[in-house]
Amino acid sequence: MLASLSQRIRVLSSRTVHLRALSSTQVHHAQAASKLVDTPEHPALTPVLLSLSPPFVQKASDPTPEDFCVALDPTVFNHPVRRDILHLCVVHYLDSLRQGSANTKTRGEVRGSGIKIRRQKGSGRARLGDGQSPMLVGGGVAFGPKPRDFSTKLPRKVIEMGLRVALSAKLKEQRLGIMQNLSWPNVKTKHLAQRIDALGCRKTLFVTGEGELPKDLERVMRNIPAVDVVTPKDLNVYQILKWPRLVMDLKAVEYFEQTLSKAPKSLQTALPLP
Repeated sequence: MLASLSQRIRVLSSRTVHLRALSSTQVHHAQAASKLVDTPEHPALTPVLLSLSPPFVQKASDPTPEDFCVALDPTVFNHPVRRDILHLCVVHYLDSLRQGSANTKTRGEVRGSGIKIRRQKGSGRARLGDGQSPMLVGGGVAFGPKPRDFSTKLPRKVIEMGLRVALSAKLKEQRLGIMQNLSWPNVKTKHLAQRIDALGCRKTLFVTGEGELPKDLERVMRNIPAVDVVTPKDLNVYQILKWPRLVMDLKAVEYFEQTLSKAPKSLQTALPLP
């Protein structure tokens, strides 16, 4: 029984379409069984188990967060930390934010006459040409900045690895939370702010797996300081590292595991839990 349950958890964590919450009574047996059935072919595919965080609104049909946990894909949420990859991704993102609009005029672009200021010899003073010389006040700028594109290129696979490393680092630092969902029926900012304070989720970036941000949630979040909400498609490595805490719903976990998973395809056939 232990071996079969662990195999189901192992496969379950690599295909989040069938993501389920495991009861706390099964977690102990699953962790022990995963060590028994660990094979040399796939030694790193032991699922990562993370307890659910309390949701904004606790419905009667929702599982109790304290008694349930989620099996996460280890290839996405248990990746070795690579500081060099994180640095590349952060520099790539910050480069894309630079406007590159600084512009100065050369001596050929400054307005003015091209006549020589004084004769070449005989005055006892320095030789000068026209009034647009960079040596003169009001003249052109020598080697000044011109509009340019500061954006850099980074391979897509490096960016994907950066996301895996950033998510894994948040999990190892115990700054990653998973909610059943991020639904919020009330449009009052005060009520959500009180709930966020009760959960201790200030300075938190929320990630919802919905195709578009719910209008009510986005409008309410916009008025609360030190919190924000984004979709998985808009999330990047810089945001993950910048925010002290990251909270996502199950649909966001499903999105990241579908797009970033490196698990073998032979282990992506989900088995139902008993």
